[in-house]
Amino acid sequence: MSEDSQRNFRSVYYEKVGFRGVEEKKSLEILLKDDRLDIEKLCTFSQRFPLPSMYRILVWKVLLGILPPHQETHQEVMVHRKEQFYDIHHALQVMRFINDTTLQAEVYLHMHQLEMGKLSRSQTYTLEPEDELFLAIASTIEEIVDDEIDCYWVTRNFVHHLDTKFRDCYATMQKGFEHYLNLEDSRLVAHLKTCNALERLPYDFWFRKCFAGCLPASSLQRVWDKLVSGSCKILVFVAVEIMLTFKMKINALNTSESINEFLEKVPLDNTDPIVNKAIDLWHKHCGVPAHSV
Repeated sequence: MSEDSQRNFRSVYYEKVGFRGVEEKKSLEILLKDDRLDIEKLCTFSQRFPLPSMYRILVWKVLLGILPPHQETHQEVMVHRKEQFYDIHHALQVMRFINDTTLQAEVYLHMHQLEMGKLSRSQTYTLEPEDELFLAIASTIEEIVDDEIDCYWVTRNFVHHLDTKFRDCYATMQKGFEHYLNLEDSRLVAHLKTCNALERLPYDFWFRKCFAGCLPASSLQRVWDKLVSGSCKILVFVAVEIMLTFKMKINALNTSESINEFLEKVPLDNTDPIVNKAIDLWHKHCGVPAHSV
């Protein structure tokens, strides 16, 4: 039996006895033993499988450029990241932009603004859309990342990742959403068009904020594994699956306003199945990336 056949056989066996993901975890551990981490293989792994929670932050930090591929430099680099964090944090305290009562997400936002040279001279200012995006992402990452230093750098680099890699994809994502939803349920699309709702769905909430504030972090982190590793299209299929999951409710609503109001506050008691089905849909329509350890 070939090595791949043995691995497939073991994967099926582990799934049957309740240890789904054991083989995937072992494969990731092999990748993480390399002195120089292979970014392409880590991306491919993250596209194919959910990252084990114990390794998620490390992989995110490497893929987002917070840590370099060379593992022997990780400790030294994080010392510098920590120093930067406290230098910026202290400067904001001295300028009285933050204090002990400032919400942590707002602290991270002001740190990012200061670092980028965009800190407002006024402490009372209207949030720009990019500020609201940062706060939404930061609030979700706070629930995923325990350490405040890691939380800041992951948020900062995640937002930068979205801006540099996916900025020009949003119009395409909206068209893709309509296309795939029509393939899965053309009657639902017809209903949305009848209600003049198709063009007014909460696309910014879904695609620009990446469902931050819409889905709980415990479910969303598996979607963001795909984003961090380079695919924004997963967001399209999350949106499609939300529509399919709640189509009976949506079909009972007759205005774009009522549909939007519902979709911005979807029930949170079954979001894991939504994410599972969205990932399955994504693989169904887009295929599964090749991966070898």
